[in-house]
Amino acid sequence: MLAVRTRTILWELEMSYTLTTTFTRTHAKYLASKVVADLYQCSLLYDRPAPDSLAAYEEELTTLLAGGYVDTYEFGFQRYDNRVLSWHYTVSPAGDLEGDSRSGNLARAVDIGNAQYFNFLAYSVAWSNLSADEREAIQKTLPFQRSSGSAPLDGSGYWITEHGYSAGGVLITRRVFRPW
Repeated sequence: MLAVRTRTILWELEMSYTLTTTFTRTHAKYLASKVVADLYQCSLLYDRPAPDSLAAYEEELTTLLAGGYVDTYEFGFQRYDNRVLSWHYTVSPAGDLEGDSRSGNLARAVDIGNAQYFNFLAYSVAWSNLSADEREAIQKTLPFQRSSGSAPLDGSGYWITEHGYSAGGVLITRRVFRPW
């Protein structure tokens, strides 16, 4: 009698890959254009910011995003140092499943009577790591100079995350503060 032996060999296929993405000024301009499209719609709906200021906001944001110097960006309306209506953007690395959504679709018909328009930018750790001379050199290239301050406090309302804009491995998540 002939004995037949069989041997089962299981192959485990291990796959790995490395993905390198370089974030360029083109990516920064694309992301800034998404935020500026929201600024433009805000201007149409609420008469602020002034339409002739939009190019300056775009240039500033493009330059600072390209260098990795933006942590958060926010614009909206405040009354007595409290948010009434606000759009807040957080810059972070993009995850594998993050998509790119359309800008716009801003909240309409919110009562902003007696409210002041604000535009607030918080710098990233990369900005803090620059020398004072390096920061000054970058600021000289920007269309306007920001003053120090802090974002308004939450008023009577709630936050909701609405959109995400991504390019070149960077994600900008848009949250909105809306009144009750």
